[in-house]
Amino acid sequence: MDRRRFLQALAALSGTAVAGGVVSRAGGGSAGAAVPPERKRRPTTGVSPATRGVHEVGGLPVADWVVEENARTGSLGWVIHPKPVGAGVLPPYPAPIEGYLDNVSYQQGEELTLYVSTAAPHFRADIYRIGYYQGTGARRVHSTQELTGRSQAVPQPTAGVNMVECRWQPSATIKVGSDWMTGAYLIKLVGGGGQMHYVPFTVRDDSSRAAIVVQSSVMTWQAYNLWGGYSLYGGGSSGSLAERSRVASFDRPYRNPDQNGSGDFLGNELPLVYLLERHGLDVTYWTDVDLHARPELLARHKVLLSLGHDEYWSYAMRYGVMDALAKGGNVAFLGANACYRQVRLESSSNGANRRVICYKDAAADPIYATDPKLATGVSWALDPVPAPESELIGSMYQAYGADAPLVVADASSWVFAGTGLRQGEQLHGAGVGQNVVGSEFDGFEPALPGPKNVTVLAHSPTTSVGGSLHSDMTYYSHAGGGGVFATGTARWVQLLWDGATSLDGALSFGPSPAKSALTTVTLNVLRVFAKGPAAASHPSVANWRRFYSASAPAVQSVDVP
Repeated sequence: MDRRRFLQALAALSGTAVAGGVVSRAGGGSAGAAVPPERKRRPTTGVSPATRGVHEVGGLPVADWVVEENARTGSLGWVIHPKPVGAGVLPPYPAPIEGYLDNVSYQQGEELTLYVSTAAPHFRADIYRIGYYQGTGARRVHSTQELTGRSQAVPQPTAGVNMVECRWQPSATIKVGSDWMTGAYLIKLVGGGGQMHYVPFTVRDDSSRAAIVVQSSVMTWQAYNLWGGYSLYGGGSSGSLAERSRVASFDRPYRNPDQNGSGDFLGNELPLVYLLERHGLDVTYWTDVDLHARPELLARHKVLLSLGHDEYWSYAMRYGVMDALAKGGNVAFLGANACYRQVRLESSSNGANRRVICYKDAAADPIYATDPKLATGVSWALDPVPAPESELIGSMYQAYGADAPLVVADASSWVFAGTGLRQGEQLHGAGVGQNVVGSEFDGFEPALPGPKNVTVLAHSPTTSVGGSLHSDMTYYSHAGGGGVFATGTARWVQLLWDGATSLDGALSFGPSPAKSALTTVTLNVLRVFAKGPAAASHPSVANWRRFYSASAPAVQSVDVP
């Protein structure tokens, strides 16, 4: 979901009711005997992905366990279709069935607690690991028995910060199985009357030393989450900015257009996961909350992948990644508008790091008086201690509302190898509203702090809410050995699709030259970054003066507070 569609949905929020009180007090249930999965699994108990074989295929690191996992029988049963409402429209609220978990990620052997509210008298939870699985996109790893449904209360927003936080009764406790390999997972809630909804989570492996770590941007999902009538962008009966949440809680379901409760996973993350797993790459998975909690684990991996929309970053995330980069780690920003806003995290009754704090007004943040560097202002660039994201990414957020072709600026670069693209060639998408550059985009800013050895790989004219600007795909090598690649467009992951044209109507991506080229570029970046410090083999050469004057003033980015 891009910003334009979210804002359209937010504008239509007027009249949203915030209910109070329990509608019914149906008895709870707990997980019982599991329904047998689609096929008998080979035993993998006690075998960590960190200890499995990894070898090189076509210059890419391929892990045996990923290949074996994706050769298992998958199922299209994970798909929810048709969509309950039109594209870009908020779903009914409260939904006929919906839920959340007590954490965003788990390791094997840990227990997840599932909280569900539904009008259905009974429901079950089918749990799927997302991957390739011979083109089906997922494998069912567990199903609960039929559980007793209950309608649970929509809480009133917390005065002063407009936080909506549920304290529902648990519906099931489920142990993460020994063969639930690290990855992205969706729980598909299925009510007795055909009600369906997703609950997303990640299985991580803190012992992993995989070359590639895939980061799910759940803090950004939560920032846009309008469940309960409030997000970090607006709320109340008018949906106004003044009534926005200052604190967004993970203790609630997701309510976003088109996503059926999956946060923003389907559009901005799933295509990349499918691609990596189809090629059997040496991957592990975590969320931005996990990076915040354990930034030191980045040292175990060669490259961090930031996906389509990764806007909200904590101080620990930001400087943990910068430290890893200075020590030879690589980062690929496969989106735009990343690391744009600073947040803090705090605990809820469910545990640590369950609340995302972002006042978007530093002076109003209670921490401003004691530790201004952590105060959550309008953006990292404008916070009390300015630190524009260009210092890390090499480029800077510009605006939203673009829909333009990507224009190749350095066809000789290693990132374009095998694409056949020529200098100045325009790479179009699949039609109006689906061009390669959009809706959010980044550009190089010579006047701002950041590396000056930046190679501009694509330089694409755009028209947006910011006027006539440019989107830049960039690369730079760090003095510490690491490399940073940034696509400069939020649509990059949405246009990655390798080996399938449809997943039973859940997602449809017909083949196109743009998708083929973007997929090739992504794999080229991984060939270099997954080997280790990119600066040694691929030092960047500054070419930005071909496009910008060194004295050009900085562009004031245009965004919604």
